[in-house]
Amino acid sequence: MGLSRLAALHGVATSYSPSPDVTVSVPDDTVIAVLAALGVDAGTPADVRKCLAAAESRSRLLPPTVVVWAGEPLPPALAGLPPGSTVTVEPEPSDLPGHPAGRPPAPLSMRARAAAPAEPVASGEPAPEAAPAPGAAPAWWISPPPGVHRIHVRTPDNRRATATLVAAPPRLPQPPEGTHGFLVQLYSLLSARSWGMGDLGDLADLAAWAGRSVGSGFVQVNPLHAAVPGKPTDPSPYRPSSRRFPDPVHLHVESIPEYGHVRDRAALDDLRQDAAALSEAVLNKGALIDRDAVWELKRQALELVAQVPLTPGRRADYCDFLAEQGQALEDHALWCALAEVHGPDWHTWPEALRAPRSPGTARARSELLDRVDFHCRLAWLTAGQLAAAQRAAEDAGMGVGIVHDLAVGVHPAGADTWSQQEAFAHGMSVGAPPDAFNARGQDWGLPPWRPDVLAATGYAAYRGLLRGLLAHAGALRIDHVMGLFRLWWVPEGRPPTDGTYVAYDAEAMLAVLVLEAHRAGTSVVGEDLGTVAPGVREALARRGVLGTSVLWFERDWEGDGRPLAPEKWRRDCLATATTHDLPSTAARLTGDHVTLRHRLGLLTRSLEEELTADLTDTAEWLALLARLRMLPEGDGDEEAAVRAVHRFLRRTPARMTGVWLPDTVGDRRPQNLPGTWDQYPNWRLPIADPEGHPVTLEEITASPRLHGLMEVLRPRNPRTAPPGERRP
Repeated sequence: MGLSRLAALHGVATSYSPSPDVTVSVPDDTVIAVLAALGVDAGTPADVRKCLAAAESRSRLLPPTVVVWAGEPLPPALAGLPPGSTVTVEPEPSDLPGHPAGRPPAPLSMRARAAAPAEPVASGEPAPEAAPAPGAAPAWWISPPPGVHRIHVRTPDNRRATATLVAAPPRLPQPPEGTHGFLVQLYSLLSARSWGMGDLGDLADLAAWAGRSVGSGFVQVNPLHAAVPGKPTDPSPYRPSSRRFPDPVHLHVESIPEYGHVRDRAALDDLRQDAAALSEAVLNKGALIDRDAVWELKRQALELVAQVPLTPGRRADYCDFLAEQGQALEDHALWCALAEVHGPDWHTWPEALRAPRSPGTARARSELLDRVDFHCRLAWLTAGQLAAAQRAAEDAGMGVGIVHDLAVGVHPAGADTWSQQEAFAHGMSVGAPPDAFNARGQDWGLPPWRPDVLAATGYAAYRGLLRGLLAHAGALRIDHVMGLFRLWWVPEGRPPTDGTYVAYDAEAMLAVLVLEAHRAGTSVVGEDLGTVAPGVREALARRGVLGTSVLWFERDWEGDGRPLAPEKWRRDCLATATTHDLPSTAARLTGDHVTLRHRLGLLTRSLEEELTADLTDTAEWLALLARLRMLPEGDGDEEAAVRAVHRFLRRTPARMTGVWLPDTVGDRRPQNLPGTWDQYPNWRLPIADPEGHPVTLEEITASPRLHGLMEVLRPRNPRTAPPGERRP
């Protein structure tokens, strides 16, 4: 009982429900291990009693971070302050655009008053101030501007408290109604000029073409986070070294202004020839995308580019970038420089270098100054091309533009875990509990953020992450958005079945998200597929976070289980036929995805049983499409069926409709096949035609199949956002 109470005080679950009628108890040793990762020693009954007594005796006037939503009631921490308490809010200068430099904003001071009593007061006594109307803050409260501030409280008995105050708008900006766009894994999109994989030049070109030629409103890409270097590099974009900074492997080298002034033209020509050979191998010789080989060529080219002096204007822009990014960029660049010398896993570095603020690290920072500057410059160049891609999208009339993707976590050996060690729960990994699709659960190998450290630091790491990602985005997709509420923690060395849920302060996580997205004028799409706790989708929708609805999963689960009619779909979502983790639409319609999983030994039933179940599922959808007159009766043409699927998506009220770019040319291969590692070339395949032959960006945009499909989507597309519909 004591362990359960202690766990509850720290947001650690001691049981969970994989389905409404089933409750599973979490092993005590799992709870003890998770508490230890949170700095709580519960190893013995005596330890539990000691920690429980300490936790229950602590009386905080304010939690470390307080959230207020504009126009909404104050949280209990503020609404319940003793009457007569003095409340002072110090707005942060950095959160007040246009505030004169060097002159701190005036603090907002106020005094808490007692709420009006329920009983009438005696005659002759002064009438108390009326209680606030529902949905409004009390009259004494002076709303601070949106931002992250400091709040100071002093009670009449002279108790004092200081906390971070997150003041957020009530809701996120929304995208234009009925916009459609493409979903693509950028590395898979090779053009005739690519260096062996798709790059930011290709992204800008795709956006410019899609907005102008087929009326698309957005292009959604995979996470472009910095990867952990080394050979072989983990190809998954969802297990990065850093989520805060992008990977320079995505640079289009020739677009860098200094490229044209490199003196050693012969060396550049040799590198370009090698890059052309890489692309030729991928496009025409059956080779897989080799990120390591691409990076080696680009790194050599970028070393030459870095030797070119910056012009005064470029130098000023670079200096502004350094000042804006501050310590976070310097730490990231230093990690990259140290990794070049000592390898990509900082746990194996010399002891003196394993902490970013140690004296040994300070000496290394001075010794590696040139390499630190090189990696800072790469971050600057990549940010510039990200901005150029978004400008290209906006110039093409896109109402949203580039939709970037936020991975759920980072590699345990990477730059973020080194530079922010105190923020991560070491010895823990994020995953998923057992469910109907995976009886063994999942371990994603990603260390989770500590919710207590996030709150104590005012969510500084989270705020910086979002600000960096949103700087050049039209919208943001959040992978496993349920992680804003809770994450499944798996102790190191144990199976995923021995994990448990750890809660995060969802109000604070959402408030920071809404605030930063509001500042950037961006929308947010949450990937909310799979098991979602009760109330989570409702909480996300209230704040304007769009959901993700995939056609094959949209059934009347509370009724007859049949495919959900288009008018019954939710409005606030991105509607798609597939994602990067699912079969392409052609593979789904033909059953190719079942035979692929059979060849790889991934089926839990016989091939015949799986094919029968899959055929039944697909047939129900095709029958609905036929009844709605979206699919000509008796038409077994695959292209017609793909068009019908997207015609159905367009009929739903979904705000956004996403088209998987490989679907436009009939690609049958998934980009990622969950449950596989080296059995399948995850994250290394170029977009291909139905026969598996790779196709370039130029060939995709000229494809009659693509243009036939996009005609289905064109009618509802607004070329520009309606007034008041897009940016604040």
